[in-house]
Amino acid sequence: MRGVEIILLLVVLATAVAASARRLRVPAPSLLVVAGLVVAFVPGVPAIQLSPGLVGLVVLPPLLYAAGQDLSWRELRPVWRPVTVLVIGLVIASAAAVGVVASAVAGLPASMAFVLGAVLASTDPVAVTALGRRLSLPGRLQALIQAESLFNDATSLVLVRVAVTAAVAGGAVSWYRGVGQFALLAGGGVLIGAAVAGGVALIRRRTEDPVLETVIALVTPYAGYVIAEAVHVSGVTAVVVTSVILAGQATRLTSARIRLQLHAVYDTVVFLLESVVFSLIGLELPGLVRAAGGRTGTWLVQALAITVTLLAVRALWVFPLSLAAQSRRGGRPSWRVPAVVSWAGARGVLPLAAALSIPLTARHGAPLAGRDHVLLLTTAVIVTTLVVQGFTLGPLVRRSGVALPEDHARNETATARTAMSRAALTYLDEVEDQEAAPQVMIAQLRQIQRSRLDSLEGRSDDSLRPAMRQLRRDLIAVESAVLTRLYEEGTVGAETRRRLQRRLDLEETSLTE
Repeated sequence: MRGVEIILLLVVLATAVAASARRLRVPAPSLLVVAGLVVAFVPGVPAIQLSPGLVGLVVLPPLLYAAGQDLSWRELRPVWRPVTVLVIGLVIASAAAVGVVASAVAGLPASMAFVLGAVLASTDPVAVTALGRRLSLPGRLQALIQAESLFNDATSLVLVRVAVTAAVAGGAVSWYRGVGQFALLAGGGVLIGAAVAGGVALIRRRTEDPVLETVIALVTPYAGYVIAEAVHVSGVTAVVVTSVILAGQATRLTSARIRLQLHAVYDTVVFLLESVVFSLIGLELPGLVRAAGGRTGTWLVQALAITVTLLAVRALWVFPLSLAAQSRRGGRPSWRVPAVVSWAGARGVLPLAAALSIPLTARHGAPLAGRDHVLLLTTAVIVTTLVVQGFTLGPLVRRSGVALPEDHARNETATARTAMSRAALTYLDEVEDQEAAPQVMIAQLRQIQRSRLDSLEGRSDDSLRPAMRQLRRDLIAVESAVLTRLYEEGTVGAETRRRLQRRLDLEETSLTE
């Protein structure tokens, strides 16, 4: 019961912290980590030890799936080149640099130092998405940061497996084998993810039961992860690919009522999981420090040295890459965008899951030297990046001037709603020409649409007769199609599309018999 009580207390704590974070306008994950640290020092609170199964299997898949739902192939296309450079080159460079520094300052064996480097080499999609959720970043910049955090895990996890194999075996592993493992893990994860997305799409097209749809949506990330891991490929990559593919088909797979229900359920699940896992990261650190014994006086310096190394390597990659891109487009060099990208590299749940997966023993059954120290430093770096970068990323975005103006979302929404209302009026004209509906009904709906076009304020009429309700549904379908076209053309961003689609879904749901 002690574990259940702790989880329940964390949920209560997380709710209070989330409310405080919104009021203080700070990222909830950062505040949750701090709250976990504070609670850990309260007398009587037991030491927390996270299990690989809890983080890797229970928590990670739905959080990755939810993060992937915020990204689509349309947003990935313009940024795939810099993302590729970052998810391969930067991850390898970060792992090598951290390995060298960890071997020098932490006294870890070379093999375990490289394990630590591989674990911390990638930014975390859950943490980055949570930290950037409330920042008004331009669409291209947001897509770059989020895509990198979603896809660099494949490179990092391959490096972890190669490094762990070397550490357990007590020797080196051929880089040719490492490249082959990367191709197998990443490529296999993409194939499994695409197959799972295709199967789920077929099922959801034939399902109209809200309860069954909700169950399918909750099971989908676990299905992708478990199937991929069962055939020894990247489960994380499979979940991300599944999510991105299904995100682009959301409006075609389900009805408005089911989409609203799925959003509500997933928002609740993500809030609970994020709250618990980030609080547990803070709770776990003091116990790891106590278990470190004689290293308690030096672990902070070591963690800071590794954190600085990660930030320095990231800046050395991002700034030249950004300057080269600006020169190619003929623009003036600017520090603003690369500074934000460099600083948006917090570590979180994924590195923790990778560290927890390190075996306890070496090949001959002896305890794996340095494992506890690697876990301590991993957790310390995660806490440091979540607190330092989490609390300062927002001010940096505002100071750099890359944030979108406050009226950007309002203007973008007005543009989209104007185009949608005009399309609906055109459709009403076609219905009138074909005499497919009574004139009184068409006149009333035309008046509603023209009122919206003038004031850009929606309104619904619950007293509409069945025939008029059906015609209004047709108009909503037209508006939804126009919204999708505007999004695919790049006229509106993903956030505006989600907000307006939700408004259309709410209105369609209100047109009940």
